[in-house]
Amino acid sequence: MSLTDSPAKYGSVAGSETASGPLGRAALRGDGSLKVRGAATYALEQPVEGVLHCVLVQSTIGAGRVAAIDRSAAEAAPGVRLVLDAGNSLTLAPMPDFFGNTPPGDSYVPFAREISFNGELIAAVVADTLEQARAAAALLEVTYEEARSVPTFSDPRAGEGRAVDAMTKEWGEPDAAFAEAPVRIEATYETPREYNLPIEPHGLIVHFEADDRLTIYEPTQWVDGTARNYAGWFGLSFDAVRIVSPFIGGGFGSKAQGLPHSAAAAIAAKMLGRPVKLAVTRPQTFTAYGGRPATRQTLRLGAAADGRLLALDHDAASETSVTGTFTETLGIVTKMMYAVPNLSSRQNVVPVNTVLPGPFRAPGKNPSAFAFECAVDELAVELGMDPVDLRRVNEPDHDFETGKPWSSRRLLKCYDVAGEAFGWAGRNPAPRSMREGRQLIGWGMAVGTHPVYAAPGEATVRLLANGSVEVSSSAIDMGTGTYTILAQTAADVLGVPVEKVTVRLGDSRLGRAPVAGGSQLANLMTAAVHKTALAARDELVTLGLTDPNSPLRDQANTLTVADGRIGASRGGAISVGELLAATGRDHLEVTRDTLPEADRTPEERQRMFSTLAGRGALPDLPVSRHSFCAHFIEVRVDEDFGTIRVSRVVTAFDAGRLYNPKLAESQFKGGIVMGIGMALLEEGVTDPRNGRILSSNLADYRIATNADVPEITTISVGEPDYDATPLGGKAVGELSIVGVAPAIANAVYHATGRRVRSLPIKLDDLL
Repeated sequence: MSLTDSPAKYGSVAGSETASGPLGRAALRGDGSLKVRGAATYALEQPVEGVLHCVLVQSTIGAGRVAAIDRSAAEAAPGVRLVLDAGNSLTLAPMPDFFGNTPPGDSYVPFAREISFNGELIAAVVADTLEQARAAAALLEVTYEEARSVPTFSDPRAGEGRAVDAMTKEWGEPDAAFAEAPVRIEATYETPREYNLPIEPHGLIVHFEADDRLTIYEPTQWVDGTARNYAGWFGLSFDAVRIVSPFIGGGFGSKAQGLPHSAAAAIAAKMLGRPVKLAVTRPQTFTAYGGRPATRQTLRLGAAADGRLLALDHDAASETSVTGTFTETLGIVTKMMYAVPNLSSRQNVVPVNTVLPGPFRAPGKNPSAFAFECAVDELAVELGMDPVDLRRVNEPDHDFETGKPWSSRRLLKCYDVAGEAFGWAGRNPAPRSMREGRQLIGWGMAVGTHPVYAAPGEATVRLLANGSVEVSSSAIDMGTGTYTILAQTAADVLGVPVEKVTVRLGDSRLGRAPVAGGSQLANLMTAAVHKTALAARDELVTLGLTDPNSPLRDQANTLTVADGRIGASRGGAISVGELLAATGRDHLEVTRDTLPEADRTPEERQRMFSTLAGRGALPDLPVSRHSFCAHFIEVRVDEDFGTIRVSRVVTAFDAGRLYNPKLAESQFKGGIVMGIGMALLEEGVTDPRNGRILSSNLADYRIATNADVPEITTISVGEPDYDATPLGGKAVGELSIVGVAPAIANAVYHATGRRVRSLPIKLDDLL
């Protein structure tokens, strides 16, 4: 079989016909029309011929071992080509995961013999049709030797876990300061397991070519990192693996690495010499990869009578698996949000029988802010202060954790603008004091933050003879607008309309790019495209001035490029196409990256983009870079039934320069909606007997839908921050979920007088 290289099939997206201009304008999404028309081809829709279908089989016990798997009935079933398990599988080379955990031993098989959690992959069936594979999978007879599991860290047998040294931080004399503080509070806050549930499930189509080259169509937030994963598993060169991922239907942190089901499908394709398709079912998504772990945080705050924080003690714990370590960095907000002269923060991870947790929308920042922002609200009540005034009193003039000044911090402006738009001055501070009929009305607020991460990116810009521009990179777009803002960036530099720019993304044959996570991709890829487009413009000018066949050679000492034309400032301009034709070219192509200048081998450069090493290659900046937001939220609680509705949200954001305000607003609102789900709906429920996930569907694991979403007003107060990023933007995508849940919890307290410290807030908590 052959796989087409058609750019249109793999995500060539022209700028929107109604786009309004270059970077900073509210242009419509260039990929929007394709998606509305159903013309955007996702991974599992790729038209690969001769594809076989793979179905996963997962363990039904929480701990123990697989004593035996009888494959005979399944292997004899109609259409079955292969049944895989730990005893019938290729062995791969072990590769470290995103968090540095490497499987033990010299080889790796994705099918478990020793069971560490309920739902662990133990077998897979490959057949001619999906229905045949499903039917055969049901015929497998699995014999277990079951052991007693510890399914959650609330189980008394889970213990205290182990300390994470990197999360231990202390300055000043927190114990003494807390003991002497005139006003003190202490409380424990808990969040349950939460799950990444992108509308597009995980899955892939994988095929080994005859020359041992591997092509994978898989939704991934990190094309180059995932390619490195497969290359390592199968002992291939990086260039022998091609990942194609032009469109992604959501990821929220879960699609950034090769996972056991990915390895299973690739093994099947290798053994059968046929392309194999695998789609993870919705119930399987709860255990095929990890979501946010459950957390527990105890906070002690000591303050002066005027509200100034004197001491903060933060004792945190989160779940991890018994086979690997993932740390939900719970001190990340508490250590930098306010001016605290005496602080102690520490965290344990508690191994339990669960799939290894993973990143989920603002990992660490989100639950950290829930505990801290609720505690600050409790302190405000204890002090008799307005919650906004308390935060103003403790506004820091620098980052107390790092000692660095802020690159920018406009949180006070967020309070002013959002508070005024919300009408906060009209709030009666007494609980249960505001109502309409039987509806208790509560007003609460909280703040959020997200760091500005940085990594290098690479892009290619091609100027074509017809006056159009092509931009390409292996960077991805999972619905956030990467296609659009990169087109705007190139148009901005080259002086062409956005509709003249075509962007190709999500293919490991294109220029390198790091992971789309941590809300970093927009900033780093606009910087890469900007640098590359500038270089292309300079090369075009040099061509016009120096090429012997250039019509512009003797006309001027300088040339300008604008509106698809190049020429002297006083006239004589010709089209870019005319210059290229005159000099014997049909295009001009330039590739640049934002790695620090250094002599690097191709292998070293590739490692900078396909591992986290790229972050270490960038210089440490002398400023602390963060985005900020302030949420003001109204809830209505039915006095008789205890039902809670979020009825109004006003949020102000300091996210630096917005490359496309329309897309940023969409991201802001999306994060707020997810925060509503976190506060009131989302909860992973586990069977305490065997660790089975009881809420493994979208009926029992509830997420916010249109009926739960109120009027949301978002306001940007950010200004370009060139100390944070080259083009002045800061973190956008994950910022807005941080702080929503505590704002809702604080509003519920104001409405009802009941302080709920465990999420989600339920009817039972208020009755």
